[in-house]
Amino acid sequence: MEPVVTVGLDGSPESLAAARWAADEADRRKLTLRLLHAWPLLAPEPARVPAEMDQNYWAKRIVHNAKAELQARHPGLVIVGNLVAEDAQEALLKAAAESEMTVLGSRGLESVESYFLGDISMPVVARTERPVVLVRAETEGTASAPGASGGVVVALKLRGPCDDLLAFSFAAAAARGVPLRALHGRSVPLHAHAPWGTDHDVTEKITQDAQKLLSDVLRPWREKFPSVEVTDSIGLESPAKAVVRAAEGAGLLVVGRRRHRPALAPPIGSVATAAIHHARCPVAVIAHD
Repeated sequence: MEPVVTVGLDGSPESLAAARWAADEADRRKLTLRLLHAWPLLAPEPARVPAEMDQNYWAKRIVHNAKAELQARHPGLVIVGNLVAEDAQEALLKAAAESEMTVLGSRGLESVESYFLGDISMPVVARTERPVVLVRAETEGTASAPGASGGVVVALKLRGPCDDLLAFSFAAAAARGVPLRALHGRSVPLHAHAPWGTDHDVTEKITQDAQKLLSDVLRPWREKFPSVEVTDSIGLESPAKAVVRAAEGAGLLVVGRRRHRPALAPPIGSVATAAIHHARCPVAVIAHD
């Protein structure tokens, strides 16, 4: 199958925002855009029945309307509609396995609710090996709207390989012609705290050590992508807080998800979870070793 960007459609404002972002991305990468709508009760295609009697009318309309809008915005883009009679989660997982990227709408739940009210995007993010991008409807019309020209931010733990994240992030920044900011967040250790605040000598040493590691990791990628303007920063706070803060005003946030996690650990780490629930810009989740 030829390379495609797949977007999951369900007719919601979030999925339409995701479709617009995916169309921009597919056009930028010169890839085919696939609009996927999955519904377990999809009926076999009827021979000759009026539209008002077609059981699949609303499913077809969701895909048709989205395709018409996106084709008008991107006349040269190849767009295919895909209706499948399957559970949406399983259909998306199958599609993600054969896609360059999968784009899904994110409901953007807030605060405590966001950790208890899940949606279909989370299990897809947790189980697919390919990049998944989550897009919020509410970001449209803001500085971090889908397709906006804000820079790319990538969150790096600096523990273990991060080439998959950097390859995606540098390529995304180069394709958009925007700066890339590499961020490493690190909590201040307990021994650095003092009655008057934090011990400056300790935090300075932590920052210097982390800065050296970050510079070493970025060096070969800076050489590979000389046109990308790169900045790097160390945030001495909770990595999750640092990432969400850094995402303000960004056009795209890139975070990692380890493929192999301890048996009892959540399938998605705390930083990626915080980014998915609280970052306002589109969030790309990249599986890595």
